[in-house]
Amino acid sequence: MSHHESDQDRIESRAHLLPEEAAVGSDDPQAQADAILAESDVREADQNAAPDTVLEHRTSDETVTAIEPPD
Repeated sequence: MSHHESDQDRIESRAHLLPEEAAVGSDDPQAQADAILAESDVREADQNAAPDTVLEHRTSDETVTAIEPPD
């Protein structure tokens, strides 16, 4: 199976609309699937490509302001 054939298989498989997609319809499920898979491939290759999906690695001390106990 060539790379093109595997991509085509992925597109055909993804072109079956999810229930949420079917509810609103799609003018071109094949093109929609191609676009979704292309974006997915970019996100998979570059974990920072998707907006608002970067995980921050902080400790709890870095996330809250410590409150001093009263004297």
